Amino acid sequence: MGNRSVAAPSAAVAGLALVTALTVATTAPPALAATCPASTTCPTTVTFTVNAPDGLTITVPDGPVSIGSGAPGGQISGSLGPVTVSDQRAALTATWEATVSAASGGFTTGGGTPAETVPNTAVLYWSGPATATTGTGTFVPGQVDAAAAQSLDVSRTAFSKTSGSGNNSATWDPTIVVNVPAQAVAGTYTGTVNHSVA
Repeated sequence: MGNRSVAAPSAAVAGLALVTALTVATTAPPALAATCPASTTCPTTVTFTVNAPDGLTITVPDGPVSIGSGAPGGQISGSLGPVTVSDQRAALTATWEATVSAASGGFTTGGGTPAETVPNTAVLYWSGPATATTGTGTFVPGQVDAAAAQSLDVSRTAFSKTSGSGNNSATWDPTIVVNVPAQAVAGTYTGTVNHSVA
């Protein structure tokens, strides 16, 4: 018998075969999580996410806040206004500490000379108990009453939360007490009380 040659497949036929193979590969059905026989439990895991978008914040009164007036050598005392910590972290351990201090330079009038300055050591703060709380845990005032008042020349604990979980908040209405120096000159004194929370 004579030799018979077989023609090689054309490039077009080879390309068609490749496309067909790719099509079959990309249209395969997705894998099933589980296949279970009759009368048995067939599980599917479900997840969801709880967001905590607002974090930990502190809100303080708008100023200026006047706490009253008094004579040299006397005492001035007044409410600062409500301070609120809002903890929206949805944390497992939802504890925090709010601190307070006065800005450096003290409280001044006029040109702010030494004679026109009430130092921060003469300006006291006491938080008092919480006026409102939400959430679980233990809320602790920094200074429960006037007898526990502390000077604002260094950072002090204003309020804290020492236990609990999840979202929470606390509000208190602190009192500012000024022991006016005997040598203080007349005038309206201005300074800054700073709160922060962490």
